[in-house]
Amino acid sequence: MARVKANGIEIEYEATGNKSDPALLLVMGLGAQLTIWPDSLFQGLAQRGFYVIRYDNRDTGLSTDFGKWGVADVPAAIQKVMRGEKAATPYYLNDMAADAVGLLDALGIERAHMVGASMGGMIVQIVAALYPQRTRSMVSIYSTSGRPGLPQGKPEALAMLGSQPDGTSREARVLHGMKLRHTIGSPAYPMPEAELRTFVEKNVDRRYYPEGAGRQYLSIVASGDRVELLKTVKVPTLVLHGEDDPLLPVEGGRDVAKLVPGAEIQTYPGWGHDFPKELIPTLVDRIAGFCKAAK
Repeated sequence: MARVKANGIEIEYEATGNKSDPALLLVMGLGAQLTIWPDSLFQGLAQRGFYVIRYDNRDTGLSTDFGKWGVADVPAAIQKVMRGEKAATPYYLNDMAADAVGLLDALGIERAHMVGASMGGMIVQIVAALYPQRTRSMVSIYSTSGRPGLPQGKPEALAMLGSQPDGTSREARVLHGMKLRHTIGSPAYPMPEAELRTFVEKNVDRRYYPEGAGRQYLSIVASGDRVELLKTVKVPTLVLHGEDDPLLPVEGGRDVAKLVPGAEIQTYPGWGHDFPKELIPTLVDRIAGFCKAAK
């Protein structure tokens, strides 16, 4: 792990592979630390000839947090936006996209393949549209355009985003994290309980910080949709989505692919809103093959 100053904040990151290989930036989702990217995917892409970087978004993990701003009132922000008013937020998704580009600047990288999952998909969509000169290609994984009227996630999955553990102990936090993973995970690829507990414990122990996720959620609400922006994307684009995603339904990914000129899309039955180990070799092959072919 290492840390750099970029875009006015400190960003914690990790890199693997040969620095002379094309760079590939992995951008994670809501409240998700860089450690949510499976090591097998992180290392697997490096073994396929990429210099792979994963990092903590602002307000997540070991990067700069915005705790001084205060706790986000997401329901109130949603009501404001629905009334056509602006919601107060400490930052927008555009700022998080600028963080990604700032990290590349700090590392002396001119261009990278941008690979983002969930909220990270939203961020790389913005990078591809606003910073095409820095973007070799874009891979948007189980994300969405944010278009109003798209199907919503299952109520139990959406409810988990704002739910709290039953207490402040480490064990309560771990059990809550396991429940979240059960709820949004892949129905065809359930993770064994012992593996799931180890995975959640690692992330809880690294940093447990739900307040940051609340402010990130606020930034998504306040930033609006990306429908018109996606129409301007010129870089090669691949959309990957699970057909059984309970949090961001596959229609969101299909809308991204429909909006970006020339985009490819591949969906997988039984895949939810996670990275099951059984799918990692398939995803590494698909991402690596696409990025190598991107012109």
